[in-house]
Amino acid sequence: MIKSIHNKNVERALKIAKVAAKLFNTKGYLETNMDDIGNGAKLSKGGIYHYFSSKDEILFFLLDNYMNIILQDLEESLQNVAGHSSSRIEFIISRHIRIYTQNAPESKVLLHEAHCLPSKYYKIIAEKERRYYQIVAKDLSNFFGSKSGVTKGQITVLTFLLFGMCNWIYSWYNPKGAVTAEELSKTIFAVFLDGVRKYSGSRPSHNSSQFYLPNGFESHYGRSILHKAGS
Repeated sequence: MIKSIHNKNVERALKIAKVAAKLFNTKGYLETNMDDIGNGAKLSKGGIYHYFSSKDEILFFLLDNYMNIILQDLEESLQNVAGHSSSRIEFIISRHIRIYTQNAPESKVLLHEAHCLPSKYYKIIAEKERRYYQIVAKDLSNFFGSKSGVTKGQITVLTFLLFGMCNWIYSWYNPKGAVTAEELSKTIFAVFLDGVRKYSGSRPSHNSSQFYLPNGFESHYGRSILHKAGS
């Protein structure tokens, strides 16, 4: 069971988690030990164990905190987005990129190391990932409308395509480079929306066209989400 972290200790625990996230990205989760984390956080091993009982707890804490940031007030904020339904998609993209640039190490750990969590912890993270997927998929479905003929399976594909566009930036994007996060968000939105509109306008009849998910298709947001999304 993960240790209870009192409010006054949360800030220190978050700093430890930040250090751990960077180490997990450079050395890998399995290759990183508690001594490494303690040295990076300038704490003794005993100091680390005051906050966390194990490396698994640190991994869970940092990923759980990251997913809480992603989900925090998201639905309420979307309800306050005025204008066309595409404005909500633009908001989702802009918010996602902003959170990523502010929490890049945690985002990379979610992509590469979440599977290392023990089952009891992984299920909690996967459920939060699934909730994020559901919120985004719902807004894409609303964008097309009930009369569009776009199926649930096609919405699933489009949702994961959008996640892919937003998440793959970890491999190349430098927030300190020439392109700002805002400019990047606008570019992703324009390319995605243009592609969606072309697809919607030129899509053959429902009976003659259907999206199929390739074998082994997995999301940045948990390996179990895609299966659950279709259930």
